[in-house]
Amino acid sequence: MTEAKERLAEEAEAYRGDSEQPLGGYALVVAGYTALVAAGVVTARATGRRGAAQDVGPWDLVLMGLTTHKLSRLLAKDPVTSPLRALFTRFRGVSGPSELKEEVRGEGGRRAVGELVTCPFCTAQWVATAYVFGLAFAPGLTRSAGAVFSAVAVSDWLQFGYARLQQAQE
Repeated sequence: MTEAKERLAEEAEAYRGDSEQPLGGYALVVAGYTALVAAGVVTARATGRRGAAQDVGPWDLVLMGLTTHKLSRLLAKDPVTSPLRALFTRFRGVSGPSELKEEVRGEGGRRAVGELVTCPFCTAQWVATAYVFGLAFAPGLTRSAGAVFSAVAVSDWLQFGYARLQQAQE
């Protein structure tokens, strides 16, 4: 067992080079995601839920995409959700309208989670997966929540467009 650990440590070091990539932390995050998905699948099967994939039509994909975009940005960047990220980040300022710039802190698992919760691209995978399970367990509620987040996403884009038009007029 010690030889295997040493070999893994050597490979991780060779991969990392001079970077601070928390490979062990990433492995824990992936294992956590996999465990949650497996638990969701087992629960769905045990409760007789059909898989949501066959029920997802084009409008569901649009709603899911908009919802995933908005909710992942809200979780990863919004000032109001900063308490959820505070254990893993350090405030560094504002990065855009209603978005914070935060620096990931810590090592290992803490750093890996920090990178996950500050990256809307990374968080999107988790949000989309939760949405799919929401469609399986509570489709009406999930679509309603999706409609809210989608409307807010479209509203955000309209606000940015309006602001840009105002700037062009000046």
